[in-house]
Amino acid sequence: MSEMSFEELLQEEEKNSTQISPGKIVEGEVLSVKPEEIIVNINYKSEGVIPRSEYSNQPNIDLTTLVKEGDTIKAKVVKTNDGEGQVLLSYKRVAQDAANDKLQAAFDNNEVLTGKVEKVLEGGLTVNYDETYVFIPASLVSDVYEKNLEKYQGQEIEFVLTEFNPRKRRIIGNRKVLLVAKKEEAQKALFEKIEVGMTIEGTVKNITDFGAFIDLGGADGLLHISEMSWGRVENPKKVLKVGETVKVFIKDIQGNKIALSMKFPENNPWAKASEKYAVGNTVTGKVARMTDFGAFVELEPGVDALLHVSQIAKEHIEKPASVLSVGQEITAKVVDFKEADRKISLSIKALLPDTEEEENAPAEAEEPVEEATEDTPVEEAAEAVEETTEE
Repeated sequence: MSEMSFEELLQEEEKNSTQISPGKIVEGEVLSVKPEEIIVNINYKSEGVIPRSEYSNQPNIDLTTLVKEGDTIKAKVVKTNDGEGQVLLSYKRVAQDAANDKLQAAFDNNEVLTGKVEKVLEGGLTVNYDETYVFIPASLVSDVYEKNLEKYQGQEIEFVLTEFNPRKRRIIGNRKVLLVAKKEEAQKALFEKIEVGMTIEGTVKNITDFGAFIDLGGADGLLHISEMSWGRVENPKKVLKVGETVKVFIKDIQGNKIALSMKFPENNPWAKASEKYAVGNTVTGKVARMTDFGAFVELEPGVDALLHVSQIAKEHIEKPASVLSVGQEITAKVVDFKEADRKISLSIKALLPDTEEEENAPAEAEEPVEEATEDTPVEEAAEAVEETTEE
């Protein structure tokens, strides 16, 4: 074989070498890897270099943990000369091109995608999907208003695309629509299985002055303050905590509204009240509140009795507050019990020893409470007991 001339050798080298230009995809063998760059043999007169910034959008990654010598890698030509005689290559742009194809198909078919939240901005979230950034506006992040989006930083979240225009770099995602759809499905499933009277567990979602909203796994139910206990509840926040799991029963269902209760019938304190608080029994309780006509005494949670001012002592007393205080424990005798009306009347005076003068006094000197007319303070107090019970 005759020797080739210098000109023929150049022509042969050009023939065998890769013809490159910006935008072309090339494939080559990794010659060396440093934390910040990769050197690639692309069968060209110059080697290719992939800097860290062109490998991934992830900042400060160590390329030696991702690529090793001898690997085959595809990259896009950015510049045929990076200023140092090497070909500037980009690995992430190849991934972005592939991702754009996937994103286009997902946009056309309304597919659900998953990406990692890279940045939390004032107006929303930036999500990384195969080295392509998708922006999710704050209004489309959740189905409820969220003032602080920082909790999403670094999370993997699902979304669908509502706009896809890579040329204008407008790729918009929507997470809210997925949450709404899931809640609607969960709500439908919940209402298909629940019924009035059913006992169910839920999680305390929010607490207000008038009650608490309980997440039942598909819909929220309202637990009114009056249904939290057989006893009196002054502040729901002293009874429940957000995130707490509670057992409730369904009291009523009206459309998509669910009324809940924790006043289970088996715990009703009035179930055995006729035995415990029969007329003549001596009982102990605490003064819960007072009015001018008497004091309400809590015998147990859910059972209050009236101690009329005339039954506190043998001597005349103007106001209960002059001899009693809220929280004070007293012992008294049951002088009246009306189970149907849930009314109990007490008397401390009935337990006090009789004096000689009282023994000789006319019998009509002491008028029993139960004989009071409708116009007497006793009856007004009884009505107040009834209102308290209905609460």
